[in-house]
Parts: sequence; C-alpha cells; structure tokens
Amino acid sequence: MKTTQKIGALLMCALSALPMKAQQTYEDMELLTVNEQVTTVITASEPIRFVDISTDKVVGDQPISNTIRLKPKEGADVHEDGDVLAIVTIVTERYRSQYALIYTTRLQEAVADKVIQPTEKIAYNNPAVSLSTEDMTRFARQIWSSPARVRNVSTKMHRMVMRLNNIYAIGEYFFIDFSIENRTNIRFDIDEMRFKLTDKKQSKATNAQMIELTPALLLDPSQSFRHGYRNVVVLKKMTFPNDKVLTIEVAEKQISGRLIHLDIDYEDVLNADSFNKVLLKEE
Repeated sequence: MKTTQKIGALLMCALSALPMKAQQTYEDMELLTVNEQVTTVITASEPIRFVDISTDKVVGDQPISNTIRLKPKEGADVHEDGDVLAIVTIVTERYRSQYALIYTTRLQEAVADKVIQPTEKIAYNNPAVSLSTEDMTRFARQIWSSPARVRNVSTKMHRMVMRLNNIYAIGEYFFIDFSIENRTNIRFDIDEMRFKLTDKKQSKATNAQMIELTPALLLDPSQSFRHGYRNVVVLKKMTFPNDKVLTIEVAEKQISGRLIHLDIDYEDVLNADSFNKVLLKEE
C-alpha cells in the first residue's frame, strides 16, 4: 500500500473513533406545552442576553434579567393539539437552551413555570460577555472580605467618613471597594446611589459637565445601615481627562436627606491593582 493510502486509512480510523456531534431537530428538544390562557415563565440561572422566538404565533417579553414570559397569540380556533407553534432559543452569558413550544387545548397540561435544567444547557462562548455575572460576584465578594490597601482617599461630611478601600482591574472592568462609617446614632436609609464623572473644579460661569455611569454589578443591595457600610461596585473600564474625577454619591431618604460623596482621581484609577493569586483562589 502506498504511503498516502496508509495515511488516508489511518485518518479514517481516527475520525471514526471520535464521537459524532448530533444535529438537533425540534423532536430532540425539550417540549413545552403552551396555551393562550397560561403564561409560560422560563427562568435561567444567570442573566439572559438574547431570546429568539422563531415565529410570530407566540409573544414574549423579559420582565427581569434572568426570566422570560411566553404565550400563544391565538387558541383552539386556529391551532390543534400537538401543533408546533415556535422554537424559542435562549442565550445567557455562558450557555444556550432551545425549546419547542407545542400547543395544547387542555389547560392543565400547559407549562406555567419552567426552570432551565443543567442537562438542557449547551455550553456557549458568548463574545459579548468577557466576565460572567457569577465570576464578577465571586471576585467582588473576595475583595469585600480583603483588607483595605488604599489609605489616603476619603471624605468627611455630616459626621460620616467615606473611604476608598481598594481598586482592582480585571479584563475590561474596575472593581471599586468603598465604605462609609457613620459616627452618629441615626440610621442612614439609602435613597439613591450614583456613579458619575464630574469636573474637579466647577466654575459658576460655565455649566458643569457630568456623565452618569451604570454599574455592571453592585455587590450588596442593602438599603440601610446604622454604623458601618461597605460595598463593591463594578464599572466598565473608562478613561477620563485629568480635569475630571470619578464620584460615588450616596444620598439618604428624606426627611434628613444627608448626602455624602467620594471623589476618586484618575491617578488613583490608574494605580488599580491586578487580581493577585489570593483573590483568584476558589472560595
């Protein structure tokens, strides 16, 4: 046998030994029975980034980040039992799932609540997600429990002290760890927390330029504290000129309406640490 023929035969043997990746039809998918009188709620274990409903026979929306709602537009006057109304594709940060929606006239058979199971998740490398919410939360918790490394960035207002504890950078995100010490006996009820770029010096003759920033994650959702408060906010990396500062502003509910803010210079942001081995360890 010639050398090329031997190589070809070996390749065929190697390929035949590999598991074949099966293609999926709707008959291979998880089937969800739906009815126009029942809202089918599908819940994912992480934020949903994209949903596709293959036909206009089914309507849907996404009320919160990890949940979608589906319902057929029409009923038994148009559809029969067993009709395939649509294929719904759900893409999260790290996986995707597909379901075939099957019409049923029997109300008791319609699926009202569906949680995506591990066996229904197909691993997916979502190019729009550089860091998943789960990983982001894990890093933020580790930072929250680590000692403060920044000692010289703070502000005092209304017998309260607001401090910057740490700044870390990973990928395209900044993790900013800050705390508030309340030296009064009056509980602080948080009304609003804002993150923005503001001018260092505001002249009365010119309008102040302010840019609101939307956090990718705020670790602690607590709305009040009495003596101590600590949180980690995750912001997408940004660059800003030296005449601006990154401001964290925490406002109290009325009637008291106290407000405290912390200004972080660009120089401090540039000095953000990369994650070290201690922070990268598994919990």
